[in-house]
Amino acid sequence: MNPLSVIALPSGTRAIPIDFMALPGWQADDHAAAFSAFLETCRPLVEKSATLRAAVPPSPTLVETCRKALSHGSLLAPGAARSFFEAHFTPHEIIPEAGSGFLTAYFEPVIEASLVPSEAFPVPVLARPPDLVTLQPGETLAPPFDHLQAARSAKAGLEPFADRAAIWAGALEGRGLEIAWLRDYAELFITQVQGSARLRLPDGRMTRLVYSGRNGHPYTSIGRKLVESGEIPLPEMSLGRLMGWLRANPTRGRALMEENRSYVFFARDDSAPQDRGPTGGAGISLTTGRSLAVDRTIWPYGLPVHIAVEPLVPEGGRRKIERLMIAQDTGSAIVGPARGDYFMGTGPEAGERAGLVRDACRFIVLWPKG
Repeated sequence: MNPLSVIALPSGTRAIPIDFMALPGWQADDHAAAFSAFLETCRPLVEKSATLRAAVPPSPTLVETCRKALSHGSLLAPGAARSFFEAHFTPHEIIPEAGSGFLTAYFEPVIEASLVPSEAFPVPVLARPPDLVTLQPGETLAPPFDHLQAARSAKAGLEPFADRAAIWAGALEGRGLEIAWLRDYAELFITQVQGSARLRLPDGRMTRLVYSGRNGHPYTSIGRKLVESGEIPLPEMSLGRLMGWLRANPTRGRALMEENRSYVFFARDDSAPQDRGPTGGAGISLTTGRSLAVDRTIWPYGLPVHIAVEPLVPEGGRRKIERLMIAQDTGSAIVGPARGDYFMGTGPEAGERAGLVRDACRFIVLWPKG
């Protein structure tokens, strides 16, 4: 029996067993760093802690493997960590119907903001509305709204929530949802795409925006639309180029952003430690270079995933990334059995690197034995 038969893989997807020694870059990887990130997710898995965004539940074998990992303590030497993964997991390369996996990357922006509105900071960041209902994996609304992932609780039952255009037109005004103010809509949009941000306030204090829900409408990539329309050539597309275009074309830019009907709400965490990454879907702090966002309707949090990709880098050319990641996050654009989103870290340098990653990749799941 294929152990991955417990996972509802889409039709046409293959899961092919592969030897550890055949994993690209496996022997040179820092397995101790991967083990440390694995432990971060194991604790809440074993304790059945609440997640920020619900995913399919972990298999009993993954939970048991986590217990074994926790019994080793917080650290393992690189050789011992590698032995742990090889002893308790079997690699399976996930090959979707399209033929290969696909990897993008994301980061945590650091942006100027204010806790009060002003001429310099006119665009509000909104908290989660009380009447927003997030559907769990497997739940759907009745047709024709069965494609939505969240809804509004009304007297007559669940109904579609306002989309981005309606919210920006004032659909939620007067409800006291504003928790911070940003300089422009482009900055808010990018913050919502990344799912978190650190805010630098006028007095020098730092606070954090933490994902708190979305309106459930489908995600649309405006970068792809600009490439398809010929506005920005694909080789030149980057986060900086996208932001420059949005600010240089404010009217067209706002209309384009509104084509992405998905809208993200945040909570503000004034006490979040600044030396830790943002909180991911699994409810834990993300680890730069080791946290991977996956499709939460297919894969559980805590699953190790080995990736092999060769993206562009700011220095020019391409650089191989071959390493073991841990599924600790998710995203509305991360859809499919071999779709991953690599957390690059915090700040502008991480953003510059993340904006260049959009490549076919090898997506190899380490499934727990037993």
